[in-house]
Amino acid sequence: MKIFKLLMLMFVFTSCVAKAKQDNFLRHNVVKGETIYQIAIKYQITPFDIYRLNPDAKNGIKEGTVLLIPKASSKVVTAKTETKNIIHEVKAKETLYSIAREYEVTVPQLEEWNAELLKDGLKKGAEIIVGKETVPVENFIEVEKTKSTVETFFHKVQPEETLYGISKKYNISIEELIAQNPEAKDGLKEGTILTLTRKTEKTITVINNDTKLYTVKPRQTFFSLTRELNISKEELVALNPELKDGLKEGMVLKLPSTSTTMIKKMDSISVEKKVVNLVETLNKNKKRNLVLLIPFNLSKMESNPSTSLKKTLKENPLLNLSLEFYSGAMMAIDSAKVLGLPVNIKILDVESSRTSSNIAKLILENDFSKVNAVIGPFQNSHAEKTAELLLKDSIPVISPLSKEVGMKYPNLYNAVPSEDYMMNKLFSHFKENNGNVIAVVSAKKGSTKDYLVSRYPEAQFPGFNAKGGVDIDKLKTLLVKDKKNFVIIESETTSQILNVTNALIKLKSDYDIQLVVLKLYDTLDFEEIPMTNLTELNMLFPSNRKEIETESDKAFANKYLKENGTLPSSAAARGFDVTFDTILRICQEEGYAKSVQTNKTEYFENTFDYVNDNGNIINKGVYLMYYDTDYSIKKVKEKEKNANF
Repeated sequence: MKIFKLLMLMFVFTSCVAKAKQDNFLRHNVVKGETIYQIAIKYQITPFDIYRLNPDAKNGIKEGTVLLIPKASSKVVTAKTETKNIIHEVKAKETLYSIAREYEVTVPQLEEWNAELLKDGLKKGAEIIVGKETVPVENFIEVEKTKSTVETFFHKVQPEETLYGISKKYNISIEELIAQNPEAKDGLKEGTILTLTRKTEKTITVINNDTKLYTVKPRQTFFSLTRELNISKEELVALNPELKDGLKEGMVLKLPSTSTTMIKKMDSISVEKKVVNLVETLNKNKKRNLVLLIPFNLSKMESNPSTSLKKTLKENPLLNLSLEFYSGAMMAIDSAKVLGLPVNIKILDVESSRTSSNIAKLILENDFSKVNAVIGPFQNSHAEKTAELLLKDSIPVISPLSKEVGMKYPNLYNAVPSEDYMMNKLFSHFKENNGNVIAVVSAKKGSTKDYLVSRYPEAQFPGFNAKGGVDIDKLKTLLVKDKKNFVIIESETTSQILNVTNALIKLKSDYDIQLVVLKLYDTLDFEEIPMTNLTELNMLFPSNRKEIETESDKAFANKYLKENGTLPSSAAARGFDVTFDTILRICQEEGYAKSVQTNKTEYFENTFDYVNDNGNIINKGVYLMYYDTDYSIKKVKEKEKNANF
């Protein structure tokens, strides 16, 4: 760990924030009752596009919030929509005021929409209109999108290469090449590294939400087309028989339906694997090579040596993350040495921002031909770029920290379970226990409610009373005796969480109730909410990490504490687990890729159980954790799944 401590003393940093040009975005002012889904439809984008630019929107949006909306380079061909009524069945004791509060509309609006029906007053069982929603109609061409991207890459000048030859190879003009590399004006020198940028465009027309059309661009080949669309030539020809006569500019091609061949249900992706100990099957006779790409951004730090280390760490969360991950990785490397594993480790500094990195240059300047695996970089887009550049040599690239899942590369391994896998684990648990699911979702969490309705339609929602609080009486009517009642709560209001948990504790003597959150969030830590409320209700949540359980876990934690003066953070634990898992897998006889297909592993905090999810290789190692009455957090074990906590 001396290397780590030395590195800590070297680092200084000046904050570098990449600001996006405002021209690339629109600003949307949220009106009352709007949801993320409705806004996404309005701008012909996906909810993910909105969350990417507005992370806080995942926690709900409210009237007056200003959202950044990506300004896509797109042309709407036709956008036929229709307005549908949102219907509510009136229940006993409900009033227009209480219904208006529940759906975030006004009483005059309800009276206008239901003028005839309300002539004789509001009656139980009546179906009234409580809102309007705009939805796309079937059988229409929705939008033709042209996505422009600027790619930056590097080229090492080979013997006898000319400007003309390089310009033709990369499809850029000699003038552009010289403008980007002024030193090339006086001639090329062998070994010089040229920086090149190239603008590319991709146009896709979407039909019926699941059929896609693609317009062939100039000079495209089958190879570039199949790589870009992540589809085989055979699949393209099957959908477009005219391709048998060749690929021509301007052709409009059909692409596979996303609702059939391109998407599989998670439940049927793979056969369940058992946890194995890879130490027992190591092959120590062959030397292996591992590269870690960690974003220290050393050159930026060296540019301002006057900045103190304390200030550097305070101002730069990425540096903190890198150092913590690095500290865990170094412990894994030490463990590999103890095992006598013949692994050469190279650590390269990634200089990166949100939109750019020196990945291509690093790969060009270093020999990766004998590398068995690469860990990093941290940002998903940079990991994808690394996988793309190393694809020709089939070198596994492990994305260690990002939850995002994007481009499909057969050599890219997403080590963090996606949000979909987290939710899938939770929903499967509900079904395995034949649970009755009730969701208390605050009015400001409209996107969460939309998500639950689409992913778990069996969930029931109690609604709110005239004062805006959760309708506890309605909640009670939804509880079922002789059945496990999972009560999900998603709220940013401490009083609301307190009221609901207090009510559930009182009802627990008559019903089997377990509190559930989709993820741990800050509101749960408020002092106003007693920890006993969470422990008595055995609060359940999905997680990609477990708590310290075994003697081995304790030994690692104690060793880390001794060497670093603190217990391992989540990033440090992941640094150890990902690095140690990767080292053990490349030291198997079959190598990393095949080991991933057959072996599930578990270490200090993380499980690695990779599956091929429609071309994306994702770790589905998710834990279900719960608060126990002894104030500890424990893992729901397989044998405990049907037990009452």
